Amino acid sequence: MSETTVNGSSANTGDILLGVMGDPIAQSRSPIMHTAALRSMGISGAYVPLHIIPDKLGNAVEAIRTLGFRGVNVTIPHKVAVMPYLDALDESAKDIGAVNTIVNSNGFLTGYNTDGIGYVRSLKAEAFSDLTGARILVIGAGGAARGIAAALLREAPETIIVANRTADKALELAAEWSKKGNITGISLDQIPDVLTDIDVIINTTSVGMYPHMNETPIDASLFHEGMVVSDLIYNPLRTRLLQDSLARGCRIHGGLGMFVYQGAYALEYWTGQPAPIEVMRQTILDCLGGTE
Repeated sequence: MSETTVNGSSANTGDILLGVMGDPIAQSRSPIMHTAALRSMGISGAYVPLHIIPDKLGNAVEAIRTLGFRGVNVTIPHKVAVMPYLDALDESAKDIGAVNTIVNSNGFLTGYNTDGIGYVRSLKAEAFSDLTGARILVIGAGGAARGIAAALLREAPETIIVANRTADKALELAAEWSKKGNITGISLDQIPDVLTDIDVIINTTSVGMYPHMNETPIDASLFHEGMVVSDLIYNPLRTRLLQDSLARGCRIHGGLGMFVYQGAYALEYWTGQPAPIEVMRQTILDCLGGTE
């Protein structure tokens, strides 16, 4: 069995156990993508879906140690709630205030966040190459929004507006990040008042995710031609929000790239080896039966 050193500890890559925790979790394509990646890398092991309801989250984290998981991804709704159960937080998780990746080093659990860096890499590569001076609207104020906002602020945008159903949560997030850039919070009802000057709209909520594909977080009739509309959801590849936006003359950016890149960063934390990004991307495209 081969061993790979990761952040100063050795990971037994001959029989690696990985997973993803969420509620719901049946819709996740992470197991398919990471299984293909492990096979491509020549690493034997398993990546399994873990349906964890909120009041069992603490038990689930302890099970990571007990069962010898090398690591897990963390998705909705546990990205913030999982933090107190971990032994340490990487700077990425501390700064963002949310965790999407856990690494188990001989029973010591460290939380990381690869959402933001994965998303920005995808957005710049596929839709908006230079975010300097951009005016950005982020819909949602949960764990994913925190990671996105933190990464975006490092790109020197002119402004970021966070809109949330509960305005207080958006205002709280904006206040927390206010020293890092021009960021404000509003309620969803206030979105029509700010859309005229927006360059990029980003949906960080789960509204429109499979199987509720007819739902949309915002009425695209409010959008203007030429703006970029981005959705973190990758299943379906084109949400109703993106379809409606395209019909309005907007440029659209789906969540597949972010999904692949954040997964690749996580896989590299667990194995210490470069992730096969194109294998991961093509696996998801094949799985969803479409093209980007």
